[in-house]
Parts: sequence; structure tokens; C-alpha cells
Amino acid sequence: MDRKRIMVVGGGAGGLGLVTRLGRRLGRRGKAEITLIDRNTTHIWKPLLHEVATGALDSSIDEISYQSHAQLNGYRFQRGTLEGLDRDTRQLRLAPVLDDHGQEVLPARTLDYDLLVLALGSVSNDFGTPGVSEHCHFLDSPAQAEAFRHDMLNTFLRYSDPERRQHPRLTVGIVGAGATGVELSAELYDASRMLHSYGFTEMDSRHLEVHLIEAAPDVLPALPERIRGAVRTELERLGVQVHTGTRVVCLEQNAIVTADEARIETDLNVWAAGIKAPDMLRELGLTLERNQRIKVEPTLQSVDDPNIFVFGDCASCPQPDGSVVPPRAQAAHQQAQRLYKNLLARLDNGTLKPFRYRDRGSLISLAHFEAIGSLMRGASARSLFIEGRLAKLFYVSLYRMHQRAIHGTAKTALILFSDGLNRFIRPRMKLH
Repeated sequence: MDRKRIMVVGGGAGGLGLVTRLGRRLGRRGKAEITLIDRNTTHIWKPLLHEVATGALDSSIDEISYQSHAQLNGYRFQRGTLEGLDRDTRQLRLAPVLDDHGQEVLPARTLDYDLLVLALGSVSNDFGTPGVSEHCHFLDSPAQAEAFRHDMLNTFLRYSDPERRQHPRLTVGIVGAGATGVELSAELYDASRMLHSYGFTEMDSRHLEVHLIEAAPDVLPALPERIRGAVRTELERLGVQVHTGTRVVCLEQNAIVTADEARIETDLNVWAAGIKAPDMLRELGLTLERNQRIKVEPTLQSVDDPNIFVFGDCASCPQPDGSVVPPRAQAAHQQAQRLYKNLLARLDNGTLKPFRYRDRGSLISLAHFEAIGSLMRGASARSLFIEGRLAKLFYVSLYRMHQRAIHGTAKTALILFSDGLNRFIRPRMKLH
């Protein structure tokens, strides 16, 4: 039987959700061969990486093995990093997989496809700022989040000895006041309190100083003014020093230098200012737009090749009003749903429909303290402002919806029950 080969590159929330649905609908029934390709072996929901970075979320518990998930849901998994593409022969090239010592684990491979889906997400954009790559942590992957967590724990331990302190208070500089920077700022204060309560360090939140630096006039520049104001008020109440309208010109080992020649002395630095699609997309021979995003038709097909579909942060998808779909998690989720239907239509020689983005609102988590945001109310596009426990409940429900999409209702209910038990039998944060 001549089965179509559908390859999905990128196992983020959108990519994993897509192959799960395709695997259950087509793979299990032998109607198509579905393959997921990712350089990592496990998946974790990217909006929660700031919690991994502070230990509030234990990645070893919440991560999902691609290999086992593939076996359960009717698709195949190939570990590897996309290195090149031959559109004429419909082949993609994967770079060799190396271990921590640089030894080859898997050789370079060439895979054939009939339909290709690129869901490679985004990475931090340092805008060429000197010193960023050398002196900043990034939160683009679980590995980077874990690297920051280890550095954070070691810094807290070092500051337990007054003679080893570089500054009066442990100081963290976060460049970029988007969702990642804002949420990490709040999580750090929660982490310091938890570390003190467990006896990990004698320091508590009074000995922590967080500087949140943003070039735009306000935090969360893409969100409505009411949300921005409420979030800023809560951050300042926690103790975060917010610097808006402040452009960073370079990073040093223990300092952030701004355009007005001010120096902010720091112990740890995090760069969360802007995103771009991965650099390797420039090697694929596809038309790119701003921030290296691949230009696509409204049907999510590349403008260069109807057999290549692109969605999520790495896609530049036009809308009827002339705008482009924003690189947001909810946009990737909506695109995955439309792309699933379009792929089915393509296999049946049907008509593909254009993607229309619907803004469902925004929610910002401020650790366990609070959440703030808005929900869009139907076609009228009126927003409902929410905060406190209700907003936190909606924020948590987004992750549960993601789990339900990739695990199903029954297994998600068991996970929810297990998470409840873990609150009693495990520490509230990862301490090792």
C-alpha cells in the first residue's frame, strides 16, 4: 500500500499536538506514515520553562518521552537536527547526533517525505548586542532552563557565606520584559522564599534584588494597558526594580551596561528580549521575512512549495487585515488545528482553507502569588479583565488543555490526581 509520508520537524506544543492527532487518525489505521523529528528526546511545554529555571517545575517528572509517546499514538520518532532540504527530490537531511563527549551516536541521515511540516519554533534574538552570548542565560530549551537553575542554586549557596558575596544582595538582571522576563522575575522571589524555608540558604527574598530591563516604554508592550499597569504594580510590590525605556548596549561578566552609560552590577543575567526563527532556516532555500520567519500562504503552505507547510513562531502568516499572525503559543495551537484539517484535505484532494487567527486573550503568571490577564469575549472582541485566583485557575487550565491534547482525557485526569499527591510527598521545588 502506497502510504503518504508526512514529516513534522519540531516537537514543541504545536508539533507534538499535530503528530498526536495525525497518528491517531492516520498512523494507527495505516493510512499514512507520520514521523516526528526533534533534536531532543523529551518534550516540555515551553511557556513553563521559567518554572523549570527556578525549580518550581521538575522537568524530570513533567517531561514527555517522544519515543514512548510515539508508540502509544501511532507515529514514529526520529531524533535529529534538520540540516538541509532538497525540494526537488523531497528529501531532508539530518545532522549526526553527538553525545556529551562529541562522539557520534547517530550518523547523518537523509529521509524522504511527501508532505513536510516545519514547526521549529523560535529562539532568543540578541540583536547582535556584545557580550550576550558569553554572559547571559537563555530560556529557549529545557537544557538552558536547567543550566540557569544550577547556576542560581550555586549562587544562593555562595551568598550564604558573607565573605563570598559580590554585592550586598544577590542580584539578577533580566533583559526583556515580555512574558518570559516578567514571569521569571516573580518566580525568583518565590524561589528565594522556598529555598529559605527548606534551609537551603539563610537568605530569603529580602536578600534578593531583581532588575527587569525593557527598551519599550512599559512592560509587556504587546498587551493592553490595563494588564501592563496591573502587572507592573504587582512586580514592584514583590520588590522587582523595573527599568523601562532602557536600552542595553552590552553585557559584562557581572554587569549590564545601558545606553545612558549606567552600570547595573549583577550576579546572574538572563536575556529574554525578543525572538527570531532559528538561523538554520536560512539554509533551506525558502522565502524568509522579518526575524527569519518563513513566508507562507494563508493555508500555511510555503509560498515556494505547496508540499511544505509551516506554522508556529517560525511562520509568517498573513491575515485579511494586512497583519501577520503574532508568535504566540495560542496562535501555534490554533494553527495546529487548522493544519490538521488542511493535511487531511490535501490527502483527500480536497480544498485547503485559510487560517484565521482569533485572539483569545492573555494571561501572565506571577508565581504562586497571582496571575493577571484578559479573556476575549466572543466575536465582539471585548476583553474581560481577570486577576487573582480566578486568573491563576485559567492560566493553569491552559497547561491542562495541552496535556489533554497529547494524552487524552483519561490520562490527563490521572496526571492531575498524581500532581495533587506530589504536593504532599515531594518538595515544592526541585532542590538538586
